[in-house]
Amino acid sequence: MSEEAPVEEEDTVPEMPVEVQPPAPAKTENMAPGIALAFNPPEVSEDAPRRRRGVGVDPMEALRSWQPLTRLGRAVISGEIFTMEQALRSGTPISEVQVVNALLPNLEEEIIKVNMVQRMTDSGRRVRFNVMACVGNRDGYVGLAIAKGKEVAGTISKAIDAAKLNVISVQRGNGSWESSAGPGTSVPFKVTGRAGSTRVTLMPAPAGKGLGVGGTGKKVLELAGVTDVLSRSKGQTRTTINYALATYNALIEMNKTKVSADQRQRLFMVQGRLLE
Repeated sequence: MSEEAPVEEEDTVPEMPVEVQPPAPAKTENMAPGIALAFNPPEVSEDAPRRRRGVGVDPMEALRSWQPLTRLGRAVISGEIFTMEQALRSGTPISEVQVVNALLPNLEEEIIKVNMVQRMTDSGRRVRFNVMACVGNRDGYVGLAIAKGKEVAGTISKAIDAAKLNVISVQRGNGSWESSAGPGTSVPFKVTGRAGSTRVTLMPAPAGKGLGVGGTGKKVLELAGVTDVLSRSKGQTRTTINYALATYNALIEMNKTKVSADQRQRLFMVQGRLLE
């Protein structure tokens, strides 16, 4: 009997895991400004002042590896929606922070209040933090939110993300009889916002008047792009959180008011950013 020749076993190379790359942005002329900035960052000179690094993940770094999970997110990454005006007009709720980072990459952040709450339990003293944050681009968009957590840094990051999801467009106009004809950065008419026992009424002011409102409300209006306003407040106005929330609710009530096309033209009203 003939002996069978031994079969030489080939050396098998173990397969390496394939990394799933995030979808590349669509190559269209219409691209969200944040996505264009994330994949094509501008050159920064060594002499330029460095930007203060915020808490949490870098928004531009998160956009590079973003895999959208919602219909609105997929529309933004594909280039169908490339402005915040289109996103709000679509009626689809914003559930991803990356959508706001892509459409409004120049949002500024402001921490309104940080409260430490202590509670005695059977296991000892438990410490929690309440943080109120406000974001805005100083040109018609602002958001406000409150977050709770165990650590200050994580709670601040959570509050900023929640404020971005609450971004609204602000109606501005020239509603004061003292102002000359032309677009203004005041409120077009008197409006009142409430939060708890605090009531804040915003009234039109002529150009150059400034913000006649408390310090907390001034931060919200500055980030919203309102530079001239008169105000009247009632209730517990020393409560920082309620005062800021009442000012924010007044801007929301302004969007709910029905205004005719003739009134909108007469008051030089504009909603959102001032497109030139």
